[in-house]
Amino acid sequence: TTQAPLLYFSTGVFYSKGFDVLHINYTFTREEMAALNERDFARDVQLTITEAIKNKKYSNYYVVAKSIGTIALSYLLDHPTIKDAKLVWLTPLLQREDVFNAMMNSENKGFCVIGDKDNCFIEERFEKLKNNQSLSLKLIKGGNHSLELDNEPIKSIEILKTVMSTINDF
Repeated sequence: TTQAPLLYFSTGVFYSKGFDVLHINYTFTREEMAALNERDFARDVQLTITEAIKNKKYSNYYVVAKSIGTIALSYLLDHPTIKDAKLVWLTPLLQREDVFNAMMNSENKGFCVIGDKDNCFIEERFEKLKNNQSLSLKLIKGGNHSLELDNEPIKSIEILKTVMSTINDF
């Protein structure tokens, strides 16, 4: 949910800059996740965004996606609403072709952060992402899927602070 540290503090970063923030929370069991239809999922996310911003005009906006949210983001890149958005890819599912290809081919200005101990980290794919000049990359040594270091809470907080500072500057 958006209450997890990476999304919770990202929200704070954007609120402090005066942005409106839309949270899209979803929870899936492992079984539901396995049966997830990506296009329907992305469509539902897009409908939520469209409904939330109707009658509003935004000239500067960001989309922050973490983990499963990067699946939806991959399918939303062609939608006019996302056309000029800056993208924050938190622990993207690099093992998925749709996510990887979207990140490789996106012309949106983007920032990606992932840990090298994340089960979704694939070194070869991460290296290939460096070819996308629109995408800035950050690799967290020892970072898991939450960008935390196992059994290192203080160092994990320092990582969180660094990631939030980078998002703030992005």
